[in-house]
Amino acid sequence: MPVTVVVGGQFGSEGKGKVAHFFAREKRATVAVRVGGFNSGHTVISASGTPIILQQLPTAALLPNVICVLGAGSYIEPNILINEITRIGLSKDRLLIDPNAVIVTEREQIEEQTGSLGQSIGSTLSGTGAAVRRRIERNSSVCLAKHEVSLQEFVKPVVPLMRSYLEAKERIIVEGTQGFGLSLLHSSDYPYVTSRDTTAAGFIAEAGLSPLDVDEIVLVLRAFPIRVSGNSGPLPDEVDWQTVSCESEVCTPIIEYTSVTKLIRRVARFNPDVVRQAILVNRPTHIVLNHLDYVDARCNFLNRPTEKVSQFVAEVESALNSNIDYLGFGAASLVSRNHLNLTSSQYE
Repeated sequence: MPVTVVVGGQFGSEGKGKVAHFFAREKRATVAVRVGGFNSGHTVISASGTPIILQQLPTAALLPNVICVLGAGSYIEPNILINEITRIGLSKDRLLIDPNAVIVTEREQIEEQTGSLGQSIGSTLSGTGAAVRRRIERNSSVCLAKHEVSLQEFVKPVVPLMRSYLEAKERIIVEGTQGFGLSLLHSSDYPYVTSRDTTAAGFIAEAGLSPLDVDEIVLVLRAFPIRVSGNSGPLPDEVDWQTVSCESEVCTPIIEYTSVTKLIRRVARFNPDVVRQAILVNRPTHIVLNHLDYVDARCNFLNRPTEKVSQFVAEVESALNSNIDYLGFGAASLVSRNHLNLTSSQYE
């Protein structure tokens, strides 16, 4: 069945939002599902060139006529969601929220902000983890979407709608969040993990789809993996942004901030270990490698690999024993290797 799942292969911020938007557009998806909570932001560049960060909606919401779904596994902050709906002008007939999605209230946010997770594991303190815990405890005080007055016009059963589109052979994009290295179940860095599974199988369950529906799994990587700031867990071969900037020969120094908490990210050289595990668990049909302009800034302007970038990609493929299918040269750039077909004499 025509379902594409987009997953991260490192510690998040691999560029999944851009990739999900790209695949939704290229494959003319009818439905886009965003899973997880609002504790991570996905960035996509609009048609006018403006970066847009979405914490709740799928990035394909920016495409015309795509129906957006927040499944039963979603964790929603109503004010953030309504703000996003208004900001991008999403019509109410293009959003469906599963009645069993959980509402993250001020209670959960305060609980995390007054706790120790920020210091101990670098948590974003959004309240999502506290809401997950209450849900698992079967606490009767958990607020579900079907009880949230401000969202009632969007709350409808989402599974029958998705099933009807699948039966009509329409494409569904599932936009995963965070990265494999943060999986509560599969990461080797526990307890420095998030509050849920971050694999394709986990995302499909949260969306309300069957594994038999999936025909594509897109694993997204970045040339220089990151973790959030603070005591957020192991990051092999960690460097600093000055080193990245100097080696890429970029005109303006590179420095990244987390899209939600606005703190400086930690950064490291590409390490294949966590990615190999992500490949074993997710079995991707396609692999995307983003942020190649951090290897050589020139490829962002050329929109194709330089010799330095091509050598880097070859080294990654050798380390992973897997092909890289798509290359990302900048915030808005994503190119299929099949469309390049460059010989060594064509490199700049």
